[in-house]
Amino acid sequence: MPTRANSVLVRYATYDGGVNHPAPVPRLVLASSSPARLKTLHASGLDPLVIAPKVDEASVTAADPRELTRARARLKGESVLADLLSQSPTAQAPLVLLACDSMLEIEGRVHGKPGTAEAAVVRWYRMRGRRGLFHTGHFAAVVTSPTEVHSQVRCATTEVTFADLTEAEIAAYAATGEPQRVAGAFAIDGYGGAFITSIIGDPHNVVGISLPLVRQMLIDLGIGWHQLWRR
Repeated sequence: MPTRANSVLVRYATYDGGVNHPAPVPRLVLASSSPARLKTLHASGLDPLVIAPKVDEASVTAADPRELTRARARLKGESVLADLLSQSPTAQAPLVLLACDSMLEIEGRVHGKPGTAEAAVVRWYRMRGRRGLFHTGHFAAVVTSPTEVHSQVRCATTEVTFADLTEAEIAAYAATGEPQRVAGAFAIDGYGGAFITSIIGDPHNVVGISLPLVRQMLIDLGIGWHQLWRR
């Protein structure tokens, strides 16, 4: 019979001899090349297999920034999931897959990774002393059998207030190489941490993955967050 543990429905399978055994622990896959997301999951007790998605993010467009991050997170997640299931469908269950996409919205404009030091400098001249909205789209999929996959796509938003940086600070920050590699041109868990004066919302979301949101998404999909902790 199903039993409840921490409000999460846990099903047990019956094997030979009529003995009940816990269902196997799901394997966790992170469809992302972000070191910050991986570090956040590690610090939370999770050890995912990392598979970087090979997709053209620029091919996805949407007028609403939240919808854009959701669509791109779905693209990344479904791409990696399709590859996994095509390789060995029976070996993939049970499996949990996570994918994310982040963008910064300031004054109605959305910004991803600057890419170059010059672009990072220009971006920071626009950002300094202002508030922005950091959106992260999340895709979560649970594979329970080769023919049964359930998924959700949601977005978390955190308000970020930036310090009024001097020209010297902007130049020095760009010279570190950090801002051009990350969405929004800042890393709150890196050199850029001193340039964030306040946030409203989930701080993990600013790193690129909202742990409370992912936990709730997995609960909705029948998986308890604690089931994924390293053992």
